[in-house]
Amino acid sequence: MKAEDVMVSTVITVGVNASIGEVAAILLNNHISAAPVVDEKGELVGIVSEGDLMRRPEIGTTKRHSWWLELISNKWGSATEYIKSHSRKVADVMTRDLSLRSRIPRWAISPGCWSATKSSAFPLSRGGKLVGIVSRANILQALSSATRKLPSLMTADDSELRKKVVSQMASEPWRPTMLTVTVQDRTVDLWGLVHSVEQKKAAQLAAETTPGVRAVVNNIFVQPIGSGWS
Repeated sequence: MKAEDVMVSTVITVGVNASIGEVAAILLNNHISAAPVVDEKGELVGIVSEGDLMRRPEIGTTKRHSWWLELISNKWGSATEYIKSHSRKVADVMTRDLSLRSRIPRWAISPGCWSATKSSAFPLSRGGKLVGIVSRANILQALSSATRKLPSLMTADDSELRKKVVSQMASEPWRPTMLTVTVQDRTVDLWGLVHSVEQKKAAQLAAETTPGVRAVVNNIFVQPIGSGWS
């Protein structure tokens, strides 16, 4: 999936010199959870989200540490936390390092982007200029649409279907030991050994999601490590 396929190109932004109160109003009035931050030239410099505004002294939600934790805590870290929670400037509260990550090669969506921003939205830039934003909702909409379009392959040949099921699990580290797969009338029978119920479930899921499979009979045996088989 490419970001340009799901991104929203009309983006509500906030200026780098905006106040915390202005940002809160923008998020509330537009029913959004995050907004890209741009400088005077319109270049992307960060993102500010609802999460960045949750720890505030104005509403009595600043984080309080126990006395013993304060004794061993890093003073620099504590100061940084204080600035973020007490400053009234967006520049001090926003997440900055995402601007480099937003220039995604080939516009591919990377799962790491979400953890990098700690936000439900991820801004995208080209040549330093903001061109769009991708939210978790956009991804879910694309997922919903994609799953409705999955081919049923009702006429799939059993032998070809078996090859696809085997191929689906071939490179997975959890694949059953001595996996045996048989297919008849598009119903898959699975046989083998695994160490956990999760591995057994994963094998069934891999077979079920193979296009053309009608049903799965899971005969895989679970024998935990240390119970006589390794």
